Amino acid sequence: MTSLARRCGVVLTPAHRALVGRGNLARTPVIFALPQTFMNDSGVAVAALVRAYGIAPADQLIVVHDELDLGPGVVRLKYGGGSAGHNGLRSVGAHLKSLEFWRVRVGIGRPLERRDVVAWVLDEPRGVDREAFGRGIETAASAIEELLDRGAQRAMTAVNARGLERGA
Repeated sequence: MTSLARRCGVVLTPAHRALVGRGNLARTPVIFALPQTFMNDSGVAVAALVRAYGIAPADQLIVVHDELDLGPGVVRLKYGGGSAGHNGLRSVGAHLKSLEFWRVRVGIGRPLERRDVVAWVLDEPRGVDREAFGRGIETAASAIEELLDRGAQRAMTAVNARGLERGA
């Protein structure tokens, strides 16, 4: 997540089919990575990173992804579960042989008109949705900091119950 890496002063450089950088977040050493594969093949990059850095996915992997079923800018923190039809998560799960890892779900909403969902996901957000999505990205960064700093239960309460996207 480039926004979070910037917050931490981390420069991302190419490695393992991703842009990668090391830094500290909430007093924890972290590896920031942005896959450079197509989203449907993001598991290739994630699996390479997990192997290269000795990451235990169930305990140390946090995947940030877009979520059609949440309104623009709404952020939720979740551990494990299915792919919910998300091809990027499906790819990560297939390459790791598990979907047990942390997810930060950033809402993009569904298209209001009869617009193709694929076109909606790939297009740049506009107007109010663009502003909400921008706030969602910043909220996602805060959710990751909460998870690392305060632990799973407190982070999930802060993000999911109070709703960090509302500035709580």
